[in-house]
Amino acid sequence: MKKEKKAPKGKHAWTATVGEKGQIVIPKEAREIFNIKPGDTLILLGDEKRGIAIPPSNMFTEVMAKVFPSAEASEDENDEQED
Repeated sequence: MKKEKKAPKGKHAWTATVGEKGQIVIPKEAREIFNIKPGDTLILLGDEKRGIAIPPSNMFTEVMAKVFPSAEASEDENDEQED
């Protein structure tokens, strides 16, 4: 008998088929694990060598904070430069 390998805890893999309009259906188990609801906006990150990633929705806020620092952070940096 061949023993089925189990994925490491917290690691998952699914497949999705791309439809005619380029749409994919996120498997139910994935939607449940990552709390993805109808109408949610997801961020897709792409790297031509490594592929596409769909990070958890809370990561969107973290990414945006790094790309567009808050006005307060910008003001603090300006204050430091003036000193």
